[in-house]
Amino acid sequence: MIIRRVSEADAGEIADIYNVYVKESTASFEIEELTDEDMRCRIADIATHCPYWVCEEDGKIIGYCYAHPWKERAAYAKTLETTVYVAADCKGKGVGRMLMQRVIDDCRALGYVALVACITGGNEASVRLHERLGFRQVSHFRKVGFKLGLWLDVVDYELLLQEMP
Repeated sequence: MIIRRVSEADAGEIADIYNVYVKESTASFEIEELTDEDMRCRIADIATHCPYWVCEEDGKIIGYCYAHPWKERAAYAKTLETTVYVAADCKGKGVGRMLMQRVIDDCRALGYVALVACITGGNEASVRLHERLGFRQVSHFRKVGFKLGLWLDVVDYELLLQEMP
């Protein structure tokens, strides 16, 4: 496995991974699949100013992770939100952890102060991943999403990257 920076040429493979979550999972709150072009535009927008990594195995992308602005207001400029997805057949191989650690290291080196992960309630694999990386739960919003016939909670996890006075 290798971890490398994303390229716009990766859009199709990334969309394939993500669309499984869109169609079959509550991990993403999107309900419409993304086209390769939709994903290419998202990559172009995010990767130009935030860390964005992919994990490749035997020439195939098996996971991706990036950080992006958490909120639009200027006062939030030192806080980013993280996103990580792993191909369904590659879960449990440490791909998510490797990708997240790379993004965390980049964000710390770039001077960001906090990372936020918004996780669907009940997504225990994501909760475990984030807790192992040092994130701690800071909120719990009840029934804020509806997908696949279910009302969904969201829990926010935070990781402080810099010691503050």
